[in-house]
Amino acid sequence: MIRPAALYGGLAALCAALFALSLMIGPAGIGWGEGLVALVVPSDGPATMVMREIRLPRALLGGMLGAALGLSGAALQGYLRNPLAEPGLIGVSASAALGAVLAIQLGLAGAFALGLPLAALAGAGAAVLGILALAGPRGTALTLILAGVALSALAGALTSLVLNLSPSPFAAAEIVFWMMGSLADRSMTHVWLAAPFMVLGAVLLLPTGRALDALTLGEDAAEAMGVRLVRLRLMLVIGVAAAVGAGTAVAGAVGFVGLVVPHLLRPLVGARPSALLIASALGGAAMVLAADVAVRVILPERDLKLGVVTALIGAPFFFHLIWRLRGRL
Repeated sequence: MIRPAALYGGLAALCAALFALSLMIGPAGIGWGEGLVALVVPSDGPATMVMREIRLPRALLGGMLGAALGLSGAALQGYLRNPLAEPGLIGVSASAALGAVLAIQLGLAGAFALGLPLAALAGAGAAVLGILALAGPRGTALTLILAGVALSALAGALTSLVLNLSPSPFAAAEIVFWMMGSLADRSMTHVWLAAPFMVLGAVLLLPTGRALDALTLGEDAAEAMGVRLVRLRLMLVIGVAAAVGAGTAVAGAVGFVGLVVPHLLRPLVGARPSALLIASALGGAAMVLAADVAVRVILPERDLKLGVVTALIGAPFFFHLIWRLRGRL
């Protein structure tokens, strides 16, 4: 176990290094000194445009998306007391993806610059209402899981139906590529669109640490310690929906971050859910920034998708987890 302050400091330093590396990686061939000057000193040169309009939004969104996914995954795993829980479990990602798919299919994404992310945010909002309606005001963690699985299945089926009935192969291809997840071609408009919702998610999720610690003793013990489970669940659902929905809206579906990062960091914080929240947010930001750098380094001439890279990282982790569980049994 590592002291939380030391762990947070190390992860923050790693995030800062990866953020700087993300700013410097790209086909333009801009050096470190020239890139720093272009960021700080405004000018009309191509270096300023590349750094401020292309690389800076991409790096910011990478850190924001990773932090949102890592924090949401840690909060859900703490609340459900299930190490296999991840942000997509409650159906927000699938519902946000459905909203974006409908925007592409109906032409809203082409007619209006923010049509796609706004439609995805609307899908995430609909998922919140659906979860709260299905799970009920006093539903248990099991009902929350079942409601999320049902919403995910329905949203996935409707997304497949849209793809199946799409009359245009170009729209279908655009939908498929968007669902793979990417940070390419994003602007500061996307950053400002997602930032308020991600901040709202963090404001709702970070204060749940004490309640999540109490839940490790069971729901009855947590209630005896003064934890209001109904309020906690409401904060959790809305916080996860705001953070993950905003991330899906601007970057597409990026999986495994909210599952893998809390698993890797849990032993370092002594399995305390409250200490894991901030650590997972920093670790998630580092993982997405590293994966986005890998996207540009591995196949710079091809449009390798961010979601593909995170899935390639997450799948072997699942195999390792299964192997460890098999050994224990």
